[in-house]
Amino acid sequence: MSLSNERLLLREFTESDWIDVHKYASQDIVCQYQPWGPNTEEDSRDFVNQVIENATKEPRTRFVFAIIYNETMIGAGEFNIRDFTNKVGEVAYIINPDHWGKGIATEAATLLIDFGFEKLKLHRIYATCDPRNVGSSKVLEKVGMTKEGRIREDLLIKDGWRDSLLYSVLEHEWNKSN
Repeated sequence: MSLSNERLLLREFTESDWIDVHKYASQDIVCQYQPWGPNTEEDSRDFVNQVIENATKEPRTRFVFAIIYNETMIGAGEFNIRDFTNKVGEVAYIINPDHWGKGIATEAATLLIDFGFEKLKLHRIYATCDPRNVGSSKVLEKVGMTKEGRIREDLLIKDGWRDSLLYSVLEHEWNKSN
């Protein structure tokens, strides 16, 4: 399975992708707002192996795609079905900092949201980010998500409890914007 636009290809992970994952996941700046990292080589291998294993589960709830830009794997885009009954999904993305500021996260998030509404037939898609992560907040606003509020101390990271900003978009809102 893959998703694409003019500049990006989002494809399923392969075992050898751990090498490119490690190039960004081992950097402090990439994982500063995350509960994981910086990754060891073993951590990066384990992540890729877990993603490949999750792709075989039925029903599948986790879709993680390698982001390919200029024929190079530079990040990951993730879609998780959080509630089948209420048709709710969550998107997330991570990009190698060598490629920040090029609109890649925005394009990847758009492809993931399209996938959630068009292929998975969901009603609501949300994303969260650390309030200090201004770049990610801007991406979520650019893709048409509405800021719903702040979830207090919902994630334990290296420097203590982290708040999360909550963004979402509903199917009928997405249809209007596209």
